Amino acid sequence: MKKKVVDIVKNSADFIKQDNIHEKQHDKNLWNARLKRDRIAKSVPEWEALKDLASKIKEHTLTHLDEYLNLFAENASKRGTIVHWARDAQEHNEIVYNILQERKVTEIIKSKSMLQEECGMTNFLESRGIEVTESDLGERIQQLSHQPPAHIVMPAIEKTTEDIAKLFAKTIGTDPNDTDAHSLNEAMRNNARPKFLRAGAGMTGANFAIAETGTFVVCTNEGNADIGASVPPLHIASIGIEKIIPKVEDLGIFIRLLSRSALGTLATQYTSHFTGPRKNGELHVIITDNGRTERLGMDDFWTSLKCIRCGACMNTCPVYRRSGGLSYESTYSGPIGIILSPTFDLEKYSELPFHSTLCGSCSDVCPVKIDISGQIYKWRKVVVEKGYMPLNRSLAFKAAGSVFGHPSLFRTAETIAEKVLPIVPDFLIYSKINPWAQDREMFSMAKQTFRDWYLKNRKNKK
Repeated sequence: MKKKVVDIVKNSADFIKQDNIHEKQHDKNLWNARLKRDRIAKSVPEWEALKDLASKIKEHTLTHLDEYLNLFAENASKRGTIVHWARDAQEHNEIVYNILQERKVTEIIKSKSMLQEECGMTNFLESRGIEVTESDLGERIQQLSHQPPAHIVMPAIEKTTEDIAKLFAKTIGTDPNDTDAHSLNEAMRNNARPKFLRAGAGMTGANFAIAETGTFVVCTNEGNADIGASVPPLHIASIGIEKIIPKVEDLGIFIRLLSRSALGTLATQYTSHFTGPRKNGELHVIITDNGRTERLGMDDFWTSLKCIRCGACMNTCPVYRRSGGLSYESTYSGPIGIILSPTFDLEKYSELPFHSTLCGSCSDVCPVKIDISGQIYKWRKVVVEKGYMPLNRSLAFKAAGSVFGHPSLFRTAETIAEKVLPIVPDFLIYSKINPWAQDREMFSMAKQTFRDWYLKNRKNKK
């Protein structure tokens, strides 16, 4: 049975055309984050050296991953952490559920974790009677909206304060006309705090896991991960195998790069280190593969595992900024989503690699020097080779290749277009047959081509 392919063109059009506010605000907010990143990066003389170091540390770790994973697990266990291994999302979710069931936990709080999102953990637990409350404000907004995060760092970036006021009025009983950001934050804090105090377990992800000490590090701006790790007696952390770094001294490099790249700030407000359980507490770590080993074996795509989830590539991307993150229908959106999502399901996400200008800005801002635009181009080749390119587009590209590959054909097509375009009726130009013109004014042909002008004015002239 043929899978449903994500129709990112339609999804993007729906986001853009919903009104005259959301696309513009989305673009403005993300571009501001990019500008802040540029300003703070320029203030660090050794910025490029830091990026180079981070990239090399990640490459070294990934090429010795089995050694560092075992070392992390060994050192974490020595300090009282209970370590579990999960091959895929199903195993990860079952481990979490079994831990909770054995301790008769029915309510949990969790901070933002892309891995848990990737595993579909919340739906899995809720279908088995576990109440899950997001402690990150943006994630809580998306949870109440029944939507996944739209951005790695800023989950609810697509929403305006008016959207959130209406949502809170509907879900937690606030005044729909109160759009004051402080008031909305306070309302959610008052609503969520009783849930935090009742929770039998707290769940977090991890930004980095240090093999040398068995420590994992969680970076937040709200301190919400610390609530989950400190209030309930049980703390469960989900860690992707790519989050490992070798030594404590390596951490400083990544901390300097992470928040500067993400939001243009010096550091996250909270950078919390967890080395073993707290007194009278219990700490479980689930080291999870979920397709990462397979990606590690891909010659063209393994370096995508270097990603530290800063979202800088999303903030700079001219396509993502205008199409919105939910258009990708994937845990990971924007440029990094384009190169990660096909590793989970190539057919479903076969349209994503074509949702890019290949301008290279994503590669330029990446703090660990992943050639994101290069990988997007390579995924296009894979899509074609695997036969997932739509027939109409495949035929169009072949025709274009023939025309552009033969100068005489190109000049003939140019001459015909020059004569035909002015007399073609608008209903044919601005129709579903020509998607390019649906949101654009059709260009007019110049009376003289550059080639004609060159032959007349410059050829054989010194």
